[in-house]
Amino acid sequence: MRTGREEFAVTSVRVRVWAPGGAALAVLVAMGAWVLWPPGIDSRLWGEVRPVIEARLVADSRGDGYGETVPALRARWFCRAEALDLRTDPDGVVRAGVNTLCVEYGVRAGALLECGGAAYPQVVRLAREADGHYRVVSRQEPPDGEGYSAWTRAHFSHFAESAAGDPLSATPLETAARAHFGLPPDAPVTDC
Repeated sequence: MRTGREEFAVTSVRVRVWAPGGAALAVLVAMGAWVLWPPGIDSRLWGEVRPVIEARLVADSRGDGYGETVPALRARWFCRAEALDLRTDPDGVVRAGVNTLCVEYGVRAGALLECGGAAYPQVVRLAREADGHYRVVSRQEPPDGEGYSAWTRAHFSHFAESAAGDPLSATPLETAARAHFGLPPDAPVTDC
């Protein structure tokens, strides 16, 4: 049976043996994360290009949904983009690797109707106009089916590629759609 002093001595030895190893492991993990972690997104630049990207997504989605074929639904597309990587190339063109979600919403009998949608990563390039605003000059998305994984590997960094598969929440789009259609914040969402 160990006395309190002996127990303290044994515990002290264990701590002295494991502490350096634990500290070294923590340093290695931190260094690995620092080396592999994607660079920070410039929030000022993202704030300038995000609305342009989302407006382009909405414009390009028009004509692709079932809801638009039923005028009584007053269907409209709502899109959001999240930055996966963002940089300005030497030629001044902004390259935005984004995850996107577009949903077509309509309205009937006080309910918000979800009529269609699509979610996938994209690479959007934008140029600054003379007036200081940006415009989309190109937009690329992965092919359906075979080639999808190879495309994302070729167009995104390791961490951005991993995040490209993360689903985006439709909640902000539902909120915007309810406001657009003049529905209460708790209006139910149903299928078209």
